[in-house]
Amino acid sequence: MLIAALATGAMLACGSLRAADTNTPPAGGPPAGERGPGMRGGRPDLAKILDLTDEQKPKVEAIMKDAGEKRKALREDTSLSQEDKRAKAKAIQEDTTAKMKAVLTPEQFAKFEKMGPGMRGNRPPGGGGPGAGGPPAGDKPDQK
Repeated sequence: MLIAALATGAMLACGSLRAADTNTPPAGGPPAGERGPGMRGGRPDLAKILDLTDEQKPKVEAIMKDAGEKRKALREDTSLSQEDKRAKAKAIQEDTTAKMKAVLTPEQFAKFEKMGPGMRGNRPPGGGGPGAGGPPAGDKPDQK
């Protein structure tokens, strides 16, 4: 039974890889090698989502750039334990949130808070999260 399930999964994976194997960009998307609007490093366009003023845009961009540089340095720091990295990541997030609160209106800040860390371009060190490194949700060991 397990072998049949694995074989079916492999066939589906190969079929989807073959179907996705094309050099043609999707219709309506940006030309190959270019990112679409608001795709700076995969982060959504905060200026549009939060309806930032021209005065706010450079301030928010500087805050997010600084946070990104700090997170990158944290990811590359091999001297820290995962626990230390989590603590520092939390401190970076709290600092970023405080800076954003000072720049945004209460309505904009409420939108920013609702976005959640992943949408704001904030990811845990190492790309982990709940269940990182474990089996995918729903997978159970073979019971006989």
